[in-house]
Amino acid sequence: MTCTAKPDGGGTHGPLERTHGWTRQRVKRLVRRGVIAAGLSAAAAVAACAVAWHAWPFPMDRLNDLPASVVITDASGQEMLKVVGRDEQWREPVDLDAAGSWMIAATLAAEDQRYWSHGGLDAAAVARACWQNLSSGRVVSGASTISMQVARMCEPRPRTLVAKFVQAARALQLEQALDKRTILERYLNMAPYGGNYRGIQAAARHWFAKRACDLTLAEAALMAGLPKSPERLRPDRNPDRAIARRNWVLGRMAACGSITRAQCDAACAEPVRLAPVSPRREIPHAAWLALCERSGGGATTIEPRVQQQLERSIERQSRSLPEGTQLAGVVIDIERACVVAMVGASDPQESAQGAVNGALARRSPGSALKPFIYAAAFEAGRLNPQALVEDVPINRAGWTPENFGHGYAGRVTVAEALQRSLNVPAILVAEGVGTQPVAELLRRSGLDISQAAARRAGLGLAVGTVEVSLLELTNAYATLGRGGLHAPVSLFDRAVVERDRAMSPKVAAAVSEVLSCRHRVPSGLEAAADTPWFCWKTGTSSGRRDAVAIGHNGRYAVGIWAGAFSGKGRLAYVGAQAAEPVLAEMFVSSVCAAAGDPPTPAALAITNPLPPPAEQAQTMRILSPANGAVFIATAPIQGGDEALAAVVAARGSCDGTWFLNGRRIDDASRLCCEVGAYELRCVAPDGSSHSVKFKVRRGAAPRLGVRAAR
Repeated sequence: MTCTAKPDGGGTHGPLERTHGWTRQRVKRLVRRGVIAAGLSAAAAVAACAVAWHAWPFPMDRLNDLPASVVITDASGQEMLKVVGRDEQWREPVDLDAAGSWMIAATLAAEDQRYWSHGGLDAAAVARACWQNLSSGRVVSGASTISMQVARMCEPRPRTLVAKFVQAARALQLEQALDKRTILERYLNMAPYGGNYRGIQAAARHWFAKRACDLTLAEAALMAGLPKSPERLRPDRNPDRAIARRNWVLGRMAACGSITRAQCDAACAEPVRLAPVSPRREIPHAAWLALCERSGGGATTIEPRVQQQLERSIERQSRSLPEGTQLAGVVIDIERACVVAMVGASDPQESAQGAVNGALARRSPGSALKPFIYAAAFEAGRLNPQALVEDVPINRAGWTPENFGHGYAGRVTVAEALQRSLNVPAILVAEGVGTQPVAELLRRSGLDISQAAARRAGLGLAVGTVEVSLLELTNAYATLGRGGLHAPVSLFDRAVVERDRAMSPKVAAAVSEVLSCRHRVPSGLEAAADTPWFCWKTGTSSGRRDAVAIGHNGRYAVGIWAGAFSGKGRLAYVGAQAAEPVLAEMFVSSVCAAAGDPPTPAALAITNPLPPPAEQAQTMRILSPANGAVFIATAPIQGGDEALAAVVAARGSCDGTWFLNGRRIDDASRLCCEVGAYELRCVAPDGSSHSVKFKVRRGAAPRLGVRAAR
């Protein structure tokens, strides 16, 4: 048998060669498959990340909806009211520009030195943290950037490696969505600074009683160090740790070049001076009213000096009034149309009444509406301050109004009637002008009087039988001080204050002049010299339930109320006695006094005079005694001085009712008149009347006979 050999390389491989060849091919295939699988996995991972990036974007709603605490302050920035946010944290968000340069520099030095240069992740910080953690065998550094910390505060998670990766991804998303300044601003408004204080503004107010922009270098460094461990580093509980952390931050600032070494050393040597825990300025009624006006809070127009003066004046007056009396007061800046002082109750801690805001309670203003009754007549050209009006007994459907002193003055000028607060002239003027025009002028002046209420009150408008709030009433007098322009009142400054014409400037000036202190002496200022100019009017409600005094001096309008919120009347509740002294003290104080007297107002023309009242259109006359007669007293009477017994005979077409010095006489047939001056008046059943005046002197005299006829 012949064997033929195959050429080299053309025969079959041996077992070893076949095994090695198969192994190499298999390895290649496996490697190729692995590369493909890795590529697919990477692609899938990238795709998954891309899907996740778009499917789960950064929760911007949580970042933008920071639950802010509500803070109400006075005009100087002193807190009046604070209310925690809905997350039970104190937070006052501020713009980055209001954070202060020291606070920004200290925060970046402590938390993220390369903040402005990285894109959300600091590679150098990550490498350093990995080396430190591996070297120590435990976590000593987290390499979290400010962007990562913002992400963590928006989505709190346990501190795990997975959570770190999520925060890193969120930080990258955040950097894509917002600019660097906005991210830093959010961090400064979200970071914890001890207790339940979040954000630099709330923390700065708490720890140092300052705004963040007013912090010193040392204070800012201490604040910037707190977020690392807010409770462990609290300066009130652990001052040594807080100081050590502050000094570390100052060292980092020096190393970064934010401050010089000399500044660092000086700040490190500075002692920590925390703000003392002091009670908040208690202006509860103004603060809560401001919160109702602006739910987000802010700086009100309450001026501390005016507020303190009002509180002192009310407190002094309250000591002279019966126990249980409450006083309320309002001061309005006339030009700005804003409240600069408010006391809702003189004793806000009183359990039964202290919570009531007397500035808003609707009560009867008494005679305080009379200036607007006459203003309506002036505006219509029916009267002027020099015109004559009648103060005589009248009867309107069984209503026989009287003056506070129960007497009548007869014929007087409008100015005198308003200054003396006579009731009947005001009622007759309201009747002549019409209650509807009067009510319209009251509404234009800012008083919330509905048409139905005006109809129910009728002529009672002249004596305050409608209810208004002290704030409304004071603002109505501010309308007089503003030359007849009404503006809605506010507790916050406004860029534009809308004004509406309520009455002409001449009418407002005329009313103010009639009521000025140059024509009468305010209560409590009888002995005062050089009293600053102001005008005012008092009011006392029926049953002496409310005592008010309202006025203005061209700069401020002031309103004072005294009484009991329960509505119980007392003899002491008279406007001139209970409220006027507080008002006068406010207007003569240095914080509220006017600069000088206003110009003398122009004379008002009467173009459509009011007709005489029905009482003067009648022919009722007293025939004797003659007006101005003088009689001599000769016969003594029991229990009195020498007096004259006079026989009075009333004769006419109908019987009348007789009044002697404003008091009704049941029997006018025989009068015993002691020495003095008298006014005798006879009023017919239809309301018409006539009066005469006579005097009684000592000495021999004839008997006095009096007759009346129509």
